Order: sequence, then C-alpha cells, then structure tokens
Amino acid sequence: MHRGVGPAFQLNRKMAASGGEPQILVQYLVLRKDLSQAPFSWPAGAVVAQACHAATAALHLHRDHPHTAAYLRELERMRKVVLEAPDETTLKLLAETLQQKNIDHKLWMEQPENIPTCIALRPYPKEEVSQYLKKFRLFK
Repeated sequence: MHRGVGPAFQLNRKMAASGGEPQILVQYLVLRKDLSQAPFSWPAGAVVAQACHAATAALHLHRDHPHTAAYLRELERMRKVVLEAPDETTLKLLAETLQQKNIDHKLWMEQPENIPTCIALRPYPKEEVSQYLKKFRLFK
C-alpha cells in the first residue's frame, strides 16, 4: 500500500514546539468509500480523481500559507494520507467540524451532480489535525 513513499518532508525553518524536532507536513484527504460500492459503483479511476481534485484545490486555495509553500518547495518529498469516510453524511459532518475549528480545507463537490466526494486539508503538521481525523481509517 502506498502511504507516502520517500522521506518525510521536514519544515526545518520552523521547529515543532515539542522539542526542537523539524515539523513533518502532511496533506490529509478523506474520501468517500461508498462511491466505489453499490448503488454508486464508481470506477476506481473516478474515485481517485476526486481525491486529486480536492488535493489540488486545497493546495491552490491555501498556496500563500507558509506550510503550503514549504510543502510545495520539495515536490519529491510530499506526504499525503488518504483516509476513508463511509458515506456523505460522515464527510459533511467532518467538514462542519473542520470549519468550526478553523482547519483549512476544501470539500470537493463533483459537478454537475453537486455531490460531496472528498475533503482535502492544506498541509499541516500531523499533531495539529490528527485529533479530528483519528476515527477515520486508511482508504482501501
């Protein structure tokens, strides 16, 4: 399973508050699992495209944030974690929580159907957002 091959990207200019260790930036995506199952039965490529759209949109929307800029400076070292949400309701609840907690993200809506398919966060240090994502498992 591919979970971010290669060394983790480290933001060396800003040290983590915990003990001076460089921060590892991660872009988290939460993708609807039910889209690949009946009654939707979307092909794998269509589901993967939703995550790609969401990730690209989140990076673009937050391109001026220092974490995003640092993340994009070393393309070969980007780290992404793709998690699964069981359904639309769960994805929308996560979007509401992230909004309330001021966590920068993009809820991707597939058009023209206007279906919420994926949430992508901008790159964050793992410890800043893991509490909101701990109930989600890796996408399979």
